[in-house]
Amino acid sequence: MRLVTYESELGPRAGVLTDEGVVDAWNVLGEAGRSSLRELLAADRVPALEVELEGGHPDPVPDPTLLPPIPDPEKIVCIGLNYHEHAAEAGIDPPSAPTFFAKFRNALAPSGATVTLPAASEKVDYEAEVAVVIGARAKDVRAGDALDAVAHIAGFTLLNDLSARDLQFATPQWMVGKVFDGSAPCGPALVTPDEVGAVDEISFELTLNGERMQASSTDDLIFSIPELVADLSSLMTLEPGDIVSTGTPAGVGSVREPRVWLKPGDELVINSPTLGELQTTIA
Repeated sequence: MRLVTYESELGPRAGVLTDEGVVDAWNVLGEAGRSSLRELLAADRVPALEVELEGGHPDPVPDPTLLPPIPDPEKIVCIGLNYHEHAAEAGIDPPSAPTFFAKFRNALAPSGATVTLPAASEKVDYEAEVAVVIGARAKDVRAGDALDAVAHIAGFTLLNDLSARDLQFATPQWMVGKVFDGSAPCGPALVTPDEVGAVDEISFELTLNGERMQASSTDDLIFSIPELVADLSSLMTLEPGDIVSTGTPAGVGSVREPRVWLKPGDELVINSPTLGELQTTIA
């Protein structure tokens, strides 16, 4: 399934993206009083939703406005330097343990959004990434047990880790360049694992104004998706709806010659055969 969050008169609502459009997930389940996709995951209602959809569904929502798939996560965890080719292009040895930092809800933006460059930076870069959304609480997941780790995953989505490089490297902590408003466009949908297939074969690419800048697959990850879930769950409890963005591949603007920095009017598109298309306009 492709799960989404859309804006309604009652606030953000969980939906399912079908061939006919977006249908309200809670109406399919006969629980119209419920609300968010994060709540749907926490209540473990995705299996029941799949069963109900096999018998048909209500009419699609007219002209829905899509939000980020999870607009209200408890945590947004991002992994740095997690692709072999990206570490190589940066001239850095692959890390011995995952490097991670955080973003906040203000960073999230849906597909199709316009993101304004931060006034404090002159060097904003793009980073195409595959993000994991946690579906079941994960604490001390066994390292090396890929099936156990994947069982805690609700699905996958695309994320653009927009990064103000001049701010990012002004201090030893990267977060200062990672947290500006709209710095994590995400979507368009949360794709469940049954549609994604092997987690180490998710391919994707990023184009800037129609020119391909990044193209890779999760088979180039230094730390695999199961390893990341296990490692992070040993440091903190991962909750349903938490987002873990798994790192970016080679091709970022900050290591190109000449350097490529985003400017107003730029159009960014991240495309994946399994995860869809995430579009962002820069202002």
